[in-house]
Order: sequence, then structure tokens, then C-alpha cells
Amino acid sequence: RVSFALALSRKNCHMTTTYDPHDPKYLDEADVRDELTRVYDLCHGCRLCFKFCTSFPTLFEMIDRHDDQDAGRMAPAEQDQVVDECFQCKLCYVNCPYIPELHEWNLDFPRLMLRADAMQEANGLKSARDRTTTEMMGRTDLLGTVATTIAPVANKVVAAEPGSTMRKVVSKVTGVSAVRLLPPYAKQRFSTWFKKRPKVSLVHKQGKVTVFPTCLVEYQETDIGKDLVKVYERNGIECENTDAGCCGAPWLHSGDLDHFTKIAEKNVKTLAKEVRSGTDIVVPQPTCSYILKKDYPDYVGADAKADAELVAEHTYDAAEYLMNIHKGDDTSLDTDFGGDTLGQITYHTPCHLRAQNIGFKSRDLMKLTGAKVKLVQQCSGIDGMWGFRAGNEDISVPIAEKLGAQIDKAGGDAVAGDCHLANTAIVEQTGRTAKHPIQIIARAYGIPDDT
Repeated sequence: RVSFALALSRKNCHMTTTYDPHDPKYLDEADVRDELTRVYDLCHGCRLCFKFCTSFPTLFEMIDRHDDQDAGRMAPAEQDQVVDECFQCKLCYVNCPYIPELHEWNLDFPRLMLRADAMQEANGLKSARDRTTTEMMGRTDLLGTVATTIAPVANKVVAAEPGSTMRKVVSKVTGVSAVRLLPPYAKQRFSTWFKKRPKVSLVHKQGKVTVFPTCLVEYQETDIGKDLVKVYERNGIECENTDAGCCGAPWLHSGDLDHFTKIAEKNVKTLAKEVRSGTDIVVPQPTCSYILKKDYPDYVGADAKADAELVAEHTYDAAEYLMNIHKGDDTSLDTDFGGDTLGQITYHTPCHLRAQNIGFKSRDLMKLTGAKVKLVQQCSGIDGMWGFRAGNEDISVPIAEKLGAQIDKAGGDAVAGDCHLANTAIVEQTGRTAKHPIQIIARAYGIPDDT
């Protein structure tokens, strides 16, 4: 194909193919645009990823306008539109045959989009509206602290009818979409509950973990954290909590490397100390576990890199850790499920879990209860904050509608999903409440629902 020939001719041209944020050329606009041209040519010639997000159909249509199908003819604004439509689902990377580990073309589309976002931020190419929205949505710990303190008032705003006057006013101020369903805040933070709970004495200790609750569990869906602790302790796993805050994903995915790196280095220092004390790190939200495993080692400074790699090596998804206990040589999982079990569960597999390449651990865990588990692998189009940004609705809502349609078609006695924001989209589109797999296991054990 023409674009493949162009891409091959550009393969050895003077440009920096790098995903290292510490590279001197990483934020250079001309260099980034040359690299975008190289990769866009390759993607246009392949077209394998046309179905994952609108970035690719938009890209292909823009190049197809030209008789010679040369990505080099794309204007900077056109390049940036492709970047803006990427919501970091990572599915193109999972399916790409040209990734660095497999091919000399060294193609990592999601990381190139992160580089382009960071270049835009560093060179003042982001609009004032975009920067204001990032400032508002990125400070999840500050927002969560305030909102849980005044939860009844905050939730009146959050629970206002999508499209209502109140939501439109909030959207004008914050940049949060006025039409998307938003998750409410808890009256009591997870860390507060953890400190006040009675100490549990474990008879047969099989492990020790530090729970990294994420801002979603700390301030919003605290029941996920409570059920995680109870399920783990039932299986002889000692739990500690940590004062580490948000993982920083909203900043990273908006191109603000300064804010992200500060958060990453602070969390890495805290979590590395926990690991050295003899614990593993367990994360109940897939975007956050991906950040800890995959992004922290790349973005922190040289002084923190060893700690970041240590944290990454000892970080586990909530179900991943339990399945390791189940399959361990000297450990075993309690499979006496005498509580409320289900016949069939529809399980939404979050993109950021699939991108970790650990298999479907949550599915395997829920199958131990005797349930049949049907997978729904449609993306929710949320990516932490992207799907809640005003202006992204034309892309994000149709993606959520596809997810809702697949959930409705699958049926099942219950819906499960690891990502609380994706679960919120499921509620929005179907009216069905999706539970975290750990909560499904807790009810199967007969552990009461605190709600």
C-alpha cells in the first residue's frame, strides 16, 4: 500500500522514536510531529485497529483525502484531533503486531499519544478551557476530601439529573460533562473506616498486603475496599492501609507531566517503604494498578526509579492476588461459598486490566463460586476522566451505549466489573448496578453487605 511505502521510507529518517519522557527530544514539537507522521503512515497502511476508538477512523479518513495517501500532508490541527480522540484504552497496543517487543518499527500508539499530549501541554498548545478542566478534575484528593465532608450537599449536585440546569452550571465552572451520570461520594472515607474497625486476629496467615484504595474507593465506592479487606482476611491475608493518594492518572492522561511526576514520586516513596516492610501492594481499580505497574517506572526521576520498579514488581490487581493464593504451592483459597451465589454473571472486562496481560483473574475467581461467567469486552470509553469531560460526549456516549447494549444482551443474574467508572457507565446505560468481583465473592461467602 502507498502509506506503507511512505512509512518505510520514513523509518530511518531523522526523528526521535522514543517513549522515554526523560529524552531531550520528548517534548520537542517538530520532533513529535515527525514521529506522529511516521506512525500515522504505518497505522494507515495496517488498519487493524479501526474498531477500537474513533482516533483511527478519523486518522484514516484524513489521510484518504489525499491522492498519494501521505500522512505528511496532515495539518498540525488534524494530527492533534487524532490525539484528542484517544482515551488511552490501550487496546490498540494489545493487538498491534508492531510494538517494540515484537517489531523493529517500535510502535506504541498509546504512549505516542501521551507524548503528544505532553508536548501540547509543555508548548502552550492546550486551550485555557482544557487546562482549567484538568486543574479541576485532576485534584481528586482535594475534591474527595471536601466532598466526603459535605457528602449530602455534594451528592445533590452529583445526583442532579443529567442535562439539568444545575449540571449545566457545574459543567461551565468545572468542565465536567453535564450529560454523564456521575458516581456519588461516600459519607465516610475508606481510610476512616479502616482506622476505626476492630483489629482482626488471623489464625492461619497466608500473606500481607497494603491496600492502595485509589481515589475511587477512598472517597466514593468505599464498600469495594471494605469487602476487599473482609475477603482477604477470611483467607488469612493481613491488610494494611496506606496514606498514598490518587495515582495521578488524570494528570498523565492530560499531558501534565510535572503534576504526574510529583504524585508518582511521592507515592513510590510511600509504597516502596511498605514493600520493604514485607507487604505486597493490592489495587482494586485497574487504571490505577496499570499506572503503578507500567507508568511509574518510566516517569519518575532517576533517584526514584529503583523504588518504582520495586513497587511495580509487588503490585497486584485485587483478583490477581487472590488467584495467586488459590494456585500457590503452600497457600489455598477458601472455596466454601455458603452465602448468596449466582447462576450466571455478566462480567465487563476493563481495558486497563486486559492491557496488563494477566488473564481474566476476576472471571476465574467468580467461577469458583459455581457461577457461569459471560464476558463483555466492549470498552466503556471513560479512561478515568476523559469520558466525563465536557466536549467528549459525542464520542464517549456512543461507546457507552455499545457497552450497555452488550450488557443487556448478555443478561445474567448480576453484572460485575472491576472499574467503578465503567460500572457507572453501565448504570447510566442499563439501569443495572454492576458490582466489583470482590463484592460478588464477599456475598458468596455470606459476608453482609454494609450498604
